[in-house]
Amino acid sequence: MVLTYTRKELKNDMTVYKQRTKPFELGVLESLHRRKALPTEEKRNYYNLAKGYEGELAFDQLTEQLDCECLILNDLLLNANNTSFQIDSLIVTLGKIYVYEVKNFDGDYYYEADRLFKTPKYEVTNPLHQIVRSESLLRQLLLRNGFNFQIEAFIVFINQAFTLYQAPLNTPIIFPTQVNQHMKHLNSITTHLTARERKVADHLLSVHHSDSPYDRRPAYEYDKLEKGIICANCYSNTSFIMGDKCCCRKCKFGEPLTDAVLRSVQEFKRLFPSEKITTNAIHHWCRIIPSKKTIRRILKENYKSVGVRQWTYYE
Repeated sequence: MVLTYTRKELKNDMTVYKQRTKPFELGVLESLHRRKALPTEEKRNYYNLAKGYEGELAFDQLTEQLDCECLILNDLLLNANNTSFQIDSLIVTLGKIYVYEVKNFDGDYYYEADRLFKTPKYEVTNPLHQIVRSESLLRQLLLRNGFNFQIEAFIVFINQAFTLYQAPLNTPIIFPTQVNQHMKHLNSITTHLTARERKVADHLLSVHHSDSPYDRRPAYEYDKLEKGIICANCYSNTSFIMGDKCCCRKCKFGEPLTDAVLRSVQEFKRLFPSEKITTNAIHHWCRIIPSKKTIRRILKENYKSVGVRQWTYYE
């Protein structure tokens, strides 16, 4: 199935062909973290995913400022030879594709015997192996579909607090102090894109998989989650209703009640995708809204109603 994406025109010559979206698993863990005490392993996974996503967004801020003529595709999940692989960021220029694996590591690391360690002696997955694999699979995918592009692949260490000792020479690593220089290199490209570059970008979109096999849904139960409307500013569960506003006791942030309810509906759908969106379900989930009529009105104005009377649900 060909997926449709909103293309974001940022400069006259540069287009984000595919926006980055928050990983599904991170979204679920984020909601659970705000509504229950996560077990140690799930909490560690949540922090790692959040940190990785934060690093990718930091890299996006840089690529979105590029002046060169290029097409940017973020967060691709592709398949070649029955093997799935992910690409954090991909930039198409004339006849050439740049591939980036973004790492938000911080602290002191060292390289030894083709292995990567965080000091004092904690081994982590070597991202150089990962980028070599992704580059090879991408090349196979493109050649099989008639696209012969030069590919350059890099590991980007985006965090300024990262240091790597004993780094091997001539490796495709961009260190924090080199990121801006690399962006200047891209900006020095003066060639213009042709239909061929747009065709390869469209093809990559068409074979991108929206459902990642890497996403995992942890075990949780509805009854063990705290109910209420999570504050959109400080993420605490201390909201209360004041007129047509939803306000936070902790940070004093206020937002329109409709916006708060719609956010809560999206969270409910993410956590319980098989449950129907009903007035009763959302009233119980939000907890702090006294009137079911308010919930019903908001759902009716923003969703399509299906069924009648007590069997009505919204989609």
